[in-house]
Amino acid sequence: MTAAASGPTTGPVADAGGSSRERGARALTGLLAATAVALTGTRVSTVALPWFVLVTTGSATQTGLVAFCEMTPYVVVKALAGPLVDRAGPRRISSITDLVSAAAVGAVPLLHALGLLSFPLLLAVVAVVGAARGPGDLAKHVMVPEAAERGRVPLERATGLSGVTERLSSTLGLPTGGILVALLGPLTGLVVNAACFALAALLVALALPRGMGRPAPPESPERPPVEASSGAEPGYWRRLGEGFVFLRGEPLLLAVIVMVGITNLLDAALNTVLLPVWADRSGNGPAAIGLSNGVLGAAAIAGSLLAAGAAHRLPRRAVFFTGFLLVGAPRFLVLAADAPMWAVVAVFAVGGFGSGFLNPILGAIAFERVPRALLGRVNGLGDALAWAGIPLGGLVAGAAVAAFGLAPALVAGGVAYFLTTNLAGLRPEWREMDRSRRPGFRPVACADAEAVRAAER
Repeated sequence: MTAAASGPTTGPVADAGGSSRERGARALTGLLAATAVALTGTRVSTVALPWFVLVTTGSATQTGLVAFCEMTPYVVVKALAGPLVDRAGPRRISSITDLVSAAAVGAVPLLHALGLLSFPLLLAVVAVVGAARGPGDLAKHVMVPEAAERGRVPLERATGLSGVTERLSSTLGLPTGGILVALLGPLTGLVVNAACFALAALLVALALPRGMGRPAPPESPERPPVEASSGAEPGYWRRLGEGFVFLRGEPLLLAVIVMVGITNLLDAALNTVLLPVWADRSGNGPAAIGLSNGVLGAAAIAGSLLAAGAAHRLPRRAVFFTGFLLVGAPRFLVLAADAPMWAVVAVFAVGGFGSGFLNPILGAIAFERVPRALLGRVNGLGDALAWAGIPLGGLVAGAAVAAFGLAPALVAGGVAYFLTTNLAGLRPEWREMDRSRRPGFRPVACADAEAVRAAER
């Protein structure tokens, strides 16, 4: 069987008729539709929930506390939910957690209408939402390689389309949330969010082909050796430990996680502190923040669409580090140089286009190297580690601006970004990104055709 990114012939052997091809196309389109609906609802809530808290309490501190109470369980539970996703199957976990999220988000306007919504109860409800969203997002993500196999498309194309879906959801969901809140109030936005979660659960349950998203059977060659050789199913902590053990034995994946973790921290520093302070001190105002990020997002969508069609034919390592070179240091340095607004927009546009090529390559690497039965554990742990620095980004940037000033902080951020994303590429493990250096490599994410057909039966 050929590598997953080698061409459109990858995946289960099709039947003579068209039913197998139709199921394959439905697998990827159904998964992307469910992901788009859930993420769009989440982006609407990103506007509606903070605004609801702000107008009802008048406190910026309490508004920030609500965001913290949602994101902390999201990261923690996502890291710990991997063994459950692998054992129960991502399809079941996705449907259940989306329904829980729908019920929790829908409870906010209901309790408010009944006069029962205290602030501590609101914190508890949003914590439930965050704790459910983490496994739900993880479950949808780990079904991408199976959807790619069933749709007979390269992994880079499938992960690229997944990235486009995420970016489009953000691009459409945030302004939609703003319009809903402005015209109908924040509670309407929360009702829409709850409806989106419910619709996503329905799409996963009904739109995906029968047999998709099930846990790997005990006799599957993709089962980890410890699980396959043991008569009894291992317990939760043993399964979680297997994820750590696997990551420890994959230098390339560890290098990617560390690198992305540092760049996420620097991106958070730029978006939450450095860019707003620049917009204020330069006199460009908040419109400059929206314009620069909007241009970056639109260019990233264009880059993701191009990557979805062509990334599997390009040299991974060269494209990967070129993308980071475009999206990293230049954004910091153009702000530090106090360049005119047209130059800032141009730099952000080029950077956004380069960033569109990153997620297809990152996703393909992870899916190729991780056994199907370990996808939940390894991706959950990897995502949590990569996101761990995001809450610290604003704190680090604020302290740097206070101690050294805006321009030195921006230059330091740009230099740190450049060193992280370029000098790191000199390490030997990064050579494994190029498939040509691994002749005969068979990605373990490719399922055995007989196992897939048996699951469908």
